[in-house]
Amino acid sequence: MSDRQEHDSMGTVRVPAEAYYGAQTQRAVENFTISGLRFPPVFIRQLAQVKKAAAAVNADLGLLDAARADAICRAAGEVMDGKFDEQFVVDLFQTGSGTSTNMNMNEVLASRANEILTGRRGGKSPVHPNDHVNLGQSSNDVIPTVIHLAAAGQLSRELLPALGLLLQTLKIKRDQFADVAKIGRTHLQDAVAMTLGDEFSGYARQIELGIERIDQGLPHLLELALGGTAVGTGINTHPLFARQVIARLADDTGLAFTEAANHFEAQAARDSALAMSGALKTLAAGLVKIAGDIRWLGSGPRCGLGEIRLSALQPGSSIMPGKVNPVIPEAVIQVAYQVMGNDTAILLGGQSGRFELNVAMPLIAYNLLQSIDLLTGAVRLLADKCIAGIEADRIRCRQYVDQSLALATLLVPHIGYDHAAQVAKKAHNTGRTVREVVVADGLLPTDRVERLFGPAGGNRL
Repeated sequence: MSDRQEHDSMGTVRVPAEAYYGAQTQRAVENFTISGLRFPPVFIRQLAQVKKAAAAVNADLGLLDAARADAICRAAGEVMDGKFDEQFVVDLFQTGSGTSTNMNMNEVLASRANEILTGRRGGKSPVHPNDHVNLGQSSNDVIPTVIHLAAAGQLSRELLPALGLLLQTLKIKRDQFADVAKIGRTHLQDAVAMTLGDEFSGYARQIELGIERIDQGLPHLLELALGGTAVGTGINTHPLFARQVIARLADDTGLAFTEAANHFEAQAARDSALAMSGALKTLAAGLVKIAGDIRWLGSGPRCGLGEIRLSALQPGSSIMPGKVNPVIPEAVIQVAYQVMGNDTAILLGGQSGRFELNVAMPLIAYNLLQSIDLLTGAVRLLADKCIAGIEADRIRCRQYVDQSLALATLLVPHIGYDHAAQVAKKAHNTGRTVREVVVADGLLPTDRVERLFGPAGGNRL
């Protein structure tokens, strides 16, 4: 394989001839041979978007000539379109500021801009990766900016719409099942009666609250660190640079991005990412609850609870013919566990702020964006391939209600707790229902029994 020489402040480095990156990227490739993991494409494309906006603003401010700025903007646009994905080769586990990936981007854009202007790939002339592409910026303010930019965009465009779909699907089932009497359960034991609609209303509210928690955290992600440069003081950047770049990003994305209220916080801490990860973890826990309940409610088909029927999507066993498993809820639960694990990594990374810089930003970025992406896919899957197809087994639900000893609770206001407990015990020992014992023993008038145990009574208690 042929190569070419590239230069940085430490000397000469040989890079593959076809590469658009340069010396600093090659050093990082050689230094960080750890995982094979990379920043996700959304991060790379949002980083390119920042560089594109920065070049345009630097031209407007008279800091960058039109030819260089246009070439950088064109190159950045190509990266945003995914044209050079294979050129972003630095391992995720690198310097904690993400400097290697920032320089990977700077070198690719400079190299491509030089190719546009001269026909020659690579080098630092006429476009220099630091002096021109990185003008007015530092990895220390660019990387946290991109974390917020990418996360806020993915939440707004992907996860929140998916959650809206799940919420609507759950509400449809809530209404469909509003008249399906079933037994409630506490401590995995029979409790008093309710409706299947009641149960699904609880799931819908969990998702509704999950949406609210994300909405509450989004404004903090809309604050961008850009403009702080090295430590937050804004050294070597024009006083109007950050404001104008952020205004362009807001126009391009449709999101109300603003400059950070305090640049020292914005670079030293990643609290907003931690808070959002916490909201995602809470959502994940809710999904475990919902998906877990659905597995149990649909268990069977003959020897489980069987109160609901799930769509049969695929054979469930390599050895047991005819077996069908609740595959979607199980996939969703695994996603939720991964998101919880990601949150732990993000929490630990968030504690890595030392003086004026957090030094676990690649870790935080990767895990936060993965959590958003995983939840988006899982939520849509749960809505489309599971919740939407659920049917109620009304007969079995009604049978459980009639058989439950917890219906003795209805008797407490009429005969007292102790006597009601005796009825429940007698029903259990004789194999009869609570209603049958009440009628047989003449404990209440027939019309009162009908009111208590009929559709208007016990089904709602």
